Amino acid sequence: MEQFYLAALQMVPGIGSSRIKALVDYFGSARQAWLADQGDLFLSKCLDNTVYNNLLGQRDKIDIYKLAESLTKKQIGLCCLLDKNYPILLRNTFNPPYVLYYRGTLPVNDKLVAIVGSRKATTYGKNVAGMLAAALATAQVGIVSGAARGIDTAAHLGVLEQGYTVAVLGSGVDIAYPPENAKLLASIAERGVILSEYAPGVIAHPGHFPARNRIINGLARGVIVVEAAEKSGALITADFALEEGRDVFAVPGGIFADNSKGTNRLIKQGAKLVDSAMDILEEYGWEKVKGKQAEPELSPEEQQVYSLLNYEEPIGIEEIVMKLNVLPATAAYIVLQLSLRGLTVEHSGQRYTCTAREGNK
Repeated sequence: MEQFYLAALQMVPGIGSSRIKALVDYFGSARQAWLADQGDLFLSKCLDNTVYNNLLGQRDKIDIYKLAESLTKKQIGLCCLLDKNYPILLRNTFNPPYVLYYRGTLPVNDKLVAIVGSRKATTYGKNVAGMLAAALATAQVGIVSGAARGIDTAAHLGVLEQGYTVAVLGSGVDIAYPPENAKLLASIAERGVILSEYAPGVIAHPGHFPARNRIINGLARGVIVVEAAEKSGALITADFALEEGRDVFAVPGGIFADNSKGTNRLIKQGAKLVDSAMDILEEYGWEKVKGKQAEPELSPEEQQVYSLLNYEEPIGIEEIVMKLNVLPATAAYIVLQLSLRGLTVEHSGQRYTCTAREGNK
């Protein structure tokens, strides 16, 4: 039950990892700290008056046995800082969470790389994030990200088909945020893991995301920033990486693109430029991607449509009809077939791009 007492302490406003450690060191265990009488808590000098009162209030509200029952029923696991299965790279950071809530399977090694970037990602950025994630997955590299809109979502989707991914949330692991990623998070829980330092039921809040970013960085050997404006949460993650002595990689972008100003600046400041998964694999001496993906076998009609598409600028059905002189229904059917084979990505207004793949950039 010790881990549930640790979880209860972490749920108290104002009690973080350092105060939990101080309480455990003073009282001998989280259980003894939670059950300590008011006088002993006051004399311990581990808490200021505000946090002391917060703890007393929470003790009246939280039933440890009901907490344990609730987590078990929701299939939510607890991993504490001193547990053997606590992620080793995260444990060795400056301020690791004392307790992690998780759904899924915790990483078993440190062969992990983070991919982060703009929520308002361009087609180029999402294509690159998905391509890098998929290619790294073929070398058994796990991908860490934050399940946010844009680059994070593209990275998780890129790795899910064939590899392992970690989603770190700024909410409880039972909260789907953003809401449209509910199915994605369910898939990650089945094939990877969802992590959070926030208790179940805690909703996402802007103040949670910088703390979430330090965990993303802490789990990974290095951080790849795909797209980032000059002021971006992805750059905060990169700053955490530098502070912890982790590697920072950046994908270059157009000099006129706002979403590339942050990444291009990182490269100027010494981040390693990345344009393929091989850059990452060579950096760490990991197993190289074996061979290239086979070229898709297409019918002549499919090849005509596919050759019109690119990786950055979506093309609409109307343009395909005009350039190939085919019926709209025919163009739509061919694009659907390509999409079902994972060769195209649909955007708003029935517009399409190719799916980027390592080796065919």
